[in-house]
Amino acid sequence: MTTVAAPDALDARRRRMVAPATTIGGLALATLALHVRDPHVHGSWGVCPLAALGVYCPGCGGLRAVNDLTHGDVAAAASSNLAFVLLLPFVVAGLALWVRARWRGAPLRVDPRVAARVTWAGFAVLLVFAVLRNLPGSWLAP
Repeated sequence: MTTVAAPDALDARRRRMVAPATTIGGLALATLALHVRDPHVHGSWGVCPLAALGVYCPGCGGLRAVNDLTHGDVAAAASSNLAFVLLLPFVVAGLALWVRARWRGAPLRVDPRVAARVTWAGFAVLLVFAVLRNLPGSWLAP
C-alpha cells in the first residue's frame, strides 16, 4: 500500500525546494559555461583587477579549476587553485545538507558558536593561502 501526500504538503515542499533548486541550477549552469568557454584563454572571462596588479587572491584560478574538474583533470585543477579543490567537497556536503533539510521540512540546526569558529577559521586559512601564493616562487600561485 502506498501513501500519497496531501496536495498542501506537496505545495509546501515545492515552495521549500525553490531556493536550493535555483542555487544548484545556477551553479550547474555556471559550471557548464566554464566547461564550454575555456577560462585558460587570457581574457575569455575578463581580467581580474587584482591579478592585473600582480596580486593573487584566494579565488584566483578558481574558474580554471572548475574547467579542469569538468574535464576530469584534478591535478590541473589543484594547480590552478588548491584551496578551491580542497574546499569543494565541503561545499557539496553543505548543499546536500541544505537540500535534505528543506526536503524534510526540518530546520538546518547549526550551533552559532560553531558556525562562527568555522567561519573565522575559514577566513584565516584563506588569508594564509593568499599570503603563501603571493610569495616569490610559490608553487601555490595560479
